[in-house]
Amino acid sequence: MIERSFVAAFVLCFACDGDARAETGIASVYAYDGDKTVSGERANPRRFTAALRTLPFGTMVKVTNKKNGRTVLVRINDRGPFVRGRIIDLTPAAAQTLGFDGLAPVTLNMM
Repeated sequence: MIERSFVAAFVLCFACDGDARAETGIASVYAYDGDKTVSGERANPRRFTAALRTLPFGTMVKVTNKKNGRTVLVRINDRGPFVRGRIIDLTPAAAQTLGFDGLAPVTLNMM
């Protein structure tokens, strides 16, 4: 029950106008092993998709690399990251578009 309340509160906060829509933190790159995502899709490192713990599958999120200003639009199709301090896992294609290959400071905006 508490988890559902937290998820609902997070989604509502993400949907607010203004700066409340943005979340800042560390992005990482997925480690692919050919399995399916939690949503049932086959993981594809060449697509612009991502894992996020709370937003519904299919949600589009604009990710901005804070170091170089590059942006990419990704679709949420998996859950994660499950490493403390990280807010999103990106496919290698999305990370390459943002100009990084390990970890990077990013800002997320729900579209």
